[in-house]
Amino acid sequence: MPLDDLDRRLLNLLQGSFPLAPRPYGAVADAAGVSEDEVIGRTNRLIRDRIIRQVTPIFDTRALGYSSMLVAAKVDPDHPHRAAGVINAHPGVSHNYLRNHDFNLWFTIAVEPDSRLGLEGTLDALAEEAGASSIRQLPTIRLFKIRMDLEMEGGTRALASAAESVEPAETEPQPYDDTDIAVIRALQGDMPVVPEPYAPAAAELGMPQQLMLDHLEGMRERRLLRRVAAILYHRRAGFSANGMGVWRVPDERIHELGPRMAAFRGISHCYQRPTYEDWPYSIFTMAHGRSKEECDAILDAIAEDTGVHDRATLYSSTEFKKVRLLYFTDDFKRWEAERA
Repeated sequence: MPLDDLDRRLLNLLQGSFPLAPRPYGAVADAAGVSEDEVIGRTNRLIRDRIIRQVTPIFDTRALGYSSMLVAAKVDPDHPHRAAGVINAHPGVSHNYLRNHDFNLWFTIAVEPDSRLGLEGTLDALAEEAGASSIRQLPTIRLFKIRMDLEMEGGTRALASAAESVEPAETEPQPYDDTDIAVIRALQGDMPVVPEPYAPAAAELGMPQQLMLDHLEGMRERRLLRRVAAILYHRRAGFSANGMGVWRVPDERIHELGPRMAAFRGISHCYQRPTYEDWPYSIFTMAHGRSKEECDAILDAIAEDTGVHDRATLYSSTEFKKVRLLYFTDDFKRWEAERA
């Protein structure tokens, strides 16, 4: 879709600089040098045009005690849509893609802390229902980066450049209480695009807005909340390609090179995952570009910087599902009850 310079500037700000403040669109407007009404009007238009998927809080699945992992499944290559439909029906499946590999269906899944089936039992049920001949479990061993910001203003050089590297993130569950759960239930999902988008959730909770914002800031400090941000439709925003670059990195260099790979602007996710006899790749990097060539340029820059050249790149050909998880709903228990 056609975007002008201000659209691109606002998309960058809405992805990365949406504050926990009574009038967050006003803060974005100040940073962009335009009026609050202009920001709200353009944001609503970008939602109508399906450039912005939603403006929403992003909570941390693992910090909330949910068990989650990436899964690669080998399903009938002639009828992958049938298997994808079965897998997508699980409320904990947030992403599901068809990729160019023998293991052709790649999805992320989470289950609640008190799940009766657990992650293993859930995957067994899904594999049977979907007719998967094999599945490969790829849980996170170390998390180096998870931040889905599409660089809307810079070109390939910006995407293929490295910023400051960061230490691996903590992924252990964190304590939370009934107030945290109530705040999550009230706020999760699409936030209204209005001058005070946090106000409806505060009113539902019977809390002054500033008190709820202070509580959200505390949740952010405790890592229950990662941030509030605009989530984009990649292809509509111009990023028509995503390549999962997987790297064969010597064990003794994983801790050193993971943060360096994660630092590249065009990388949204970077993890260490387990290897198998037929799968020697230990670091996964998700590259996003306006073309396959741009994804390749990002991954080539990582290879040049790190000296690691043994990699494979899996491109997605179909997006079967991409949503934000909804936490503490009845959907998980309902799915399990139907299979009890």
